[in-house]
Amino acid sequence: MINIAVSGAAGRMGKRIINVILSHTETKLVGACEAKGHGMVGRDAGEVAGAGPAEIKIVDSISEILENADVLIDFSAKEASMNNIQEASENKVAVVVGTTGLADDDLEKLSIYAKVIPLLISSNMSVGINLLLQFVGKVGVLLGKEYDIEIIETHHKFKKDAPSGTAKSLADTIKDSLREESNRKTNFVYGREGMVGEKPENEIGVHAVRTGDVIGEHTVVYSGAGERIEITHKAHTRDTFARGAVRAAIWIKDKPAGAYTMKDVLFG
Repeated sequence: MINIAVSGAAGRMGKRIINVILSHTETKLVGACEAKGHGMVGRDAGEVAGAGPAEIKIVDSISEILENADVLIDFSAKEASMNNIQEASENKVAVVVGTTGLADDDLEKLSIYAKVIPLLISSNMSVGINLLLQFVGKVGVLLGKEYDIEIIETHHKFKKDAPSGTAKSLADTIKDSLREESNRKTNFVYGREGMVGEKPENEIGVHAVRTGDVIGEHTVVYSGAGERIEITHKAHTRDTFARGAVRAAIWIKDKPAGAYTMKDVLFG
């Protein structure tokens, strides 16, 4: 049995992750944390998640929930996430991080923590998205420079960061593949406005749409003369990401210190 603690426990993702942990035969919920002053602090984590009593109360102290944990799953806000990961490294607890919006300097700090604990970071825990990341770059290489590439992502209106971490991962994967396999240099442009002129050959557009309650949609568009290819992933439920996060937590438990991704979990 793998003991898992969850930070961001009362959030949209945290509640679904708790549901998956409680229903999984290999996992046990041992802690749940939220920000100080959050209205759900003191409540039963299972009841807040809609899964029934779990006999685990939501607390506002990250150190408290790490005492009996093998793995921490963190889907909290960026600032809280960085603090939570630091605390986990001090307590030698493995971490699965799904928080998005992390800056380059945050990732540099995380690389230091990864020397102490196994640390998995993924902008998207979905199996489907991680499959896309294996071939979207190769498609761009095979089609060649005659095909323009654009990325469009759509999320609910409450999402705070744009473009999504997944859109950035797709863009970076394509850019790296084009550079490594066909020596093509590319630049990103995030949305367009005004008289921007003709699209340069080396430009990849990344566009963010925020509307309603859309959980997550990502489309990579390859357009050439007379035809267009679109590769789209649509998440129908947050359980897609929650199941991936729990799968990652089970996988990472006995791994040595280091930085990991969902690619390691799914493809070895």
